[in-house]
Amino acid sequence: MFPIDVGSCRKLPEQADSYNELGMFFSFATVGATLGLLAWVYLALGHGGFWRAGKLLAPEISPGLPELRVVAVVPARDEADVVGRCVTSLLTQQGVNIVVILVDDGSTDGTANVAREAAKAAGRAQQLTVFTGKPLPGGWSGKLWAVHQGVEVAEVLQPDFFLLTDADIEHAPRSVASLVSVAGAGPYDMASFMVRLHCESLPERLLVPAFVFFFFLLYPPAWIASSRRKTAGAAGGSMLIRPEALRRAGGIAVIRKEVIDDCALARAVKGSGGTVWLGLARKTESIRPYGTFAEIGSMISRSAFNQLHHSALLLLLAVAGMTLIYLLPPLLAMFSFRLVPAALGGAAWLIMSICYWPILRFYRLSPVWALALPVVAVFYMGATLHSAWKYWLGRGGEWKGRVQDPAGG
Repeated sequence: MFPIDVGSCRKLPEQADSYNELGMFFSFATVGATLGLLAWVYLALGHGGFWRAGKLLAPEISPGLPELRVVAVVPARDEADVVGRCVTSLLTQQGVNIVVILVDDGSTDGTANVAREAAKAAGRAQQLTVFTGKPLPGGWSGKLWAVHQGVEVAEVLQPDFFLLTDADIEHAPRSVASLVSVAGAGPYDMASFMVRLHCESLPERLLVPAFVFFFFLLYPPAWIASSRRKTAGAAGGSMLIRPEALRRAGGIAVIRKEVIDDCALARAVKGSGGTVWLGLARKTESIRPYGTFAEIGSMISRSAFNQLHHSALLLLLAVAGMTLIYLLPPLLAMFSFRLVPAALGGAAWLIMSICYWPILRFYRLSPVWALALPVVAVFYMGATLHSAWKYWLGRGGEWKGRVQDPAGG
């Protein structure tokens, strides 16, 4: 007979519960790591090649193209610090016959005068028309009301294309001709560039490439260009559109309340039977700096909750999805003391970094920055939650003194 320790027998059920709890943790960790890895395998191989920045660059301009007539419409509200460079770059475009219509949307900083002086200095004053926009009516965002007025004036000139662009964009000398070439070769009714965003300060280097990465993840350009898919998107900094396509889509009025107006216009064009193309600009740049984390956070927050259709459920799903895809893999890779979850998490983190590297290379940044993408994702989640909070406070989409995304609006 062997002696029996009654005390130790009493502990066996407690120890079993601890082992079960530990086993459940490892199971959850393994399942989470597996899901994260499968998500990144899909994103890398089956999501339209959204991350392959080199494939998104505009093709070379086709030789022998006629100089088509383009009217650029530029809405501007207190843009005196950047509008001169924008106007100069537009008026000196090569390979197109271009005129510029600038709509001064209630500026108080002399925006209109700066634009006129820039045109005069370039020797192209006759190619620029500046007029003061009418008071903002109900049911319109300020920018789109200005664009609508500019398009009305532009239609009288009967151009081959409208170029809808922002006042903080400095266009490369043949940027518009490149878009015209893309539109003609497609043929496409709408072609737009995601311009090179300002990326010099530490906050910009950390956060701006991710903005482009996340945008292309939401709107894969290959899917946008495909007639077999409903996905439609555009980048508002530089959008070329055929006048007849804009009329067929319902004009600017059809998107008059939209906060993410560029993608809304692309949906309207594609939904009305048009074709759409989106790519990366090689040299056309946004010259608006975002020098602090707060400024970039505000830029993201302006439209993030609108992207989720103001849905609390979608907000929770978005946070949960980003946690699973961006945060869990590196956490398991670094802190799990079990081989399987750590290996799966490390593999997902590696694929994530590989996918992010082409955008970093486009911005001439070291691949080491790719390791920070999980931290960047936390910042974007915070900005999205802030966007929802501001919307619920009735201050959604605030920009230059206007609430563009009011609750219940």
